[in-house]
Amino acid sequence: MPISATLHECLRIKDAPYDVVHHAYSHSSAETAAAAHVPGDRLAKTVVLEDEHGYVAAVLPSTHAVRLSELWAKTGRHLTLAKEADMRELFKDCDIGALPPVGTAYGMPTYLDESLAMQPDVYFEAGDHEALVHMDSKAFLALMDSAERAHFSHRMQGLAI
Repeated sequence: MPISATLHECLRIKDAPYDVVHHAYSHSSAETAAAAHVPGDRLAKTVVLEDEHGYVAAVLPSTHAVRLSELWAKTGRHLTLAKEADMRELFKDCDIGALPPVGTAYGMPTYLDESLAMQPDVYFEAGDHEALVHMDSKAFLALMDSAERAHFSHRMQGLAI
């Protein structure tokens, strides 16, 4: 499954130009960046959060961590990390840990960290642990046009760019 069906449909509807980068199986975003030979700041990761009102997708660079306090202020919601079992239900056509950034296509509000908008190009999970979608920044931002942009992450210590 190189590209999840939901992501493939989003790319088709948006007529988005992209290419697929195949890499050795990886377990984490840091391993993915290394295996695919891409800068971690350009690799988008999707973090799913929840509260009593439902789920939210936060999309940020793989070298960053979510600042929950910033998202709480932005959303007015006390969001916490979603359970893995819930992600299996939400992203039925994806492997856990290989979630594409198009959370709105999976029925949830999506927040895009502004730091990704500053990159010349972006890579993100295609739905499995062996392929990334690669797009230039303009195409990525067009794909993510229904996501709300905000600053809600910080660089994790000890990670190379």
